[in-house]
Amino acid sequence: MKKVFSRPESLRKKFVFHYCPGCGHSIAHRVIAEIIDELGVRGTTIGVPPAGCAVLAYNYFDVDMIEAMHGRGPAVATGIKRVRPECLVFSYQGDGDLAAIGIAETFHAANRGENFTIIFMNNAVYGMTGGQMAPTTLLDQKSTTSPPGRNAVLDGYPVQISEILAMLPGTAYIERCTVNSPANIVKTKRAIKKAFQYQLDGRGFSLIEILSPCPTNWKMSPIDACRWIDDVMSKQFPIGVIKDTPAEAAGKEGAGHDR
Repeated sequence: MKKVFSRPESLRKKFVFHYCPGCGHSIAHRVIAEIIDELGVRGTTIGVPPAGCAVLAYNYFDVDMIEAMHGRGPAVATGIKRVRPECLVFSYQGDGDLAAIGIAETFHAANRGENFTIIFMNNAVYGMTGGQMAPTTLLDQKSTTSPPGRNAVLDGYPVQISEILAMLPGTAYIERCTVNSPANIVKTKRAIKKAFQYQLDGRGFSLIEILSPCPTNWKMSPIDACRWIDDVMSKQFPIGVIKDTPAEAAGKEGAGHDR
């Protein structure tokens, strides 16, 4: 009998995911590992885990991993990619890590057109530390630091990171996806693989935003959390390609230039 499904070689076999039931991190990890295997770059891939729920990602990926301080993933990834330009380099970050304390590093790495990829897990809360309001928390969404719900007057508006970065000339490819259904997982895998290929082709900065369910902090069942992404979250953060710079235009705009 032909074997059609197995554990990716780029996921370590010793460790079991620590994530809560229904969390999107484990799905994203597997998808990334499958892509690394399919591209044949396991020996030349370097990942940068975040602070937050995925801080232990180095236990799960069977590739080289370098931990970064909270928010500094893009700075660390920049250094790695400039020293080892032949490697596939990605940072893996949550909304607090990327859009709050790390917003400056994210913005300027994108603006410089650094040739690496960010996997941006957006679950609209600080997951690991108890569900506090994050930059991406929706209006009226309740959190431990906004019990009545996020108020625009008091707290500002949800930050549309992907749309902001798409305005910068250094960004080559930005897409927003989700992992709340099998069909959407397939689309997410396609987007990440495309981003990695753009990097291998020297096209410049790429970011894949993944709307990820967080049943524990949303106080929902896993099924309801997946539905909430479709019914509510994706209205604030629309799914789809936000920027895709043609190859012939990348050089003119400054993306993907040699370091």
